Amino acid sequence: MTKTLSGARMYARLAAVLAWTMALLPVQLVLIRRPGRAKRALPLRYWGGVARILGLELQVIGTPAATDERPVLFVSNHTSWLDIVALGAVLPGCFIAKADVGRWPGISAVARAGRTIFVSRARTGAGRERAELAERLAAGDSLILFPEGTTSDGARVLPFRSSFLALAETDPPPLIQPVTIVYDRMDSLPVCRRNRPRIAWYGDMDIASHYAELGRHDWRATIVLDDPIELDGGRKALTATLERQIAARAAAIRQGRYPGPFTKA
Repeated sequence: MTKTLSGARMYARLAAVLAWTMALLPVQLVLIRRPGRAKRALPLRYWGGVARILGLELQVIGTPAATDERPVLFVSNHTSWLDIVALGAVLPGCFIAKADVGRWPGISAVARAGRTIFVSRARTGAGRERAELAERLAAGDSLILFPEGTTSDGARVLPFRSSFLALAETDPPPLIQPVTIVYDRMDSLPVCRRNRPRIAWYGDMDIASHYAELGRHDWRATIVLDDPIELDGGRKALTATLERQIAARAAAIRQGRYPGPFTKA
């Protein structure tokens, strides 16, 4: 039997996130205007704090690829807005997000402070946006990409779009690290199919009502970081390899078969 937090405690968590944001946001706004690594390090601390406040435990298997000498393109499946919190606390990179996020009150300020790159994914302006992303890689920034293009229902991984992985073809190319995230525990118990809508955010769900459900529980996200790979065989082959590998990892975690030995997809 799962526990359910009271409404007062749920909103207390939200207030604590706001206070944590107000404490660190001014610092980050100063850091992003200065050279150095601090502007890349502070978001990791910020999102780690948000995870703790929200009762989100992070089980990380593997190690993020080193970004000191070469930027990394972290490629992940996407289930919930909570992925930003979980992956932001683990991966030293900037998110690539839909332009709509840049217009969300409050959230847009946090995203911009975290140096998120907003893309419209429309044909008009696509060349300019690809150039901006390539410039960020050339400047040494690592990027976090969701090639499904949207969130899933948490029971499967949606097809990856090869156009999203055009960044892998920049010169010089970044390292590519497959990342799998699955929410496998709710209030210390395994997440079953009927509970996935409490964490998965998809379709026409609004974020306020979704948090009213999600925020009443504690969660665990298992994040698997596979070995980095190089672009080999072209973008479509890379897309198919990443999709197979991440989908296999996600299915194994959902079915309780991970940790365990895996063969390469």
